[in-house]
Amino acid sequence: MKVYVKFDINALCRKILQEQLDASGIKYRIIAFGEVEILDKLPAEKQRKLEEQLGEYGIQIVENQKNILVQRIKDAIVEMVNQEENQPNLKSSVYLAEKLNHSYNYISNLFSEVTYSSIESFIILQKIERAKQLILTNELTFTEISYKLNYCNVAHFSTQFKNTTGITPSAFQRIIKKRRELQVQEQIQNN
Repeated sequence: MKVYVKFDINALCRKILQEQLDASGIKYRIIAFGEVEILDKLPAEKQRKLEEQLGEYGIQIVENQKNILVQRIKDAIVEMVNQEENQPNLKSSVYLAEKLNHSYNYISNLFSEVTYSSIESFIILQKIERAKQLILTNELTFTEISYKLNYCNVAHFSTQFKNTTGITPSAFQRIIKKRRELQVQEQIQNN
């Protein structure tokens, strides 16, 4: 039997961090998404083991100041894109500048310097990943998805989706539907 799930990436990361930090016996305080304050001195061996445990989940401890800010930028973008409530006319530049207490120019230049990519490209990638999740749940129309992700219209959403994935949202939806039908048929045949 196959089950399809919907998940909140913020809650998932927070839970993994809490479980790993608790299991390591480390006193901590989660400040924000992607930001944890370690309350006691952390011996090198304990830090190495924690880095190893978190690495199994694709979570890395960032130490370089530029990399820390870039990670905070990425976290803020993921948080912005995955917000459940609609934020029409939310300008990402304003959101990031306010969230990170830096000018958008500085944030944008630093992001490009460290990642060799633009913030805009990263936002598009995150929006398309979020759109895929929303399409998979089959709860919203493309119009609702485009509105939820702050696109000016469905055509703009569809164009960015196709430019990023190589297929239209409708084609993606048909592929998912066909894959699910094949899996159901396979389950019926195996029973």
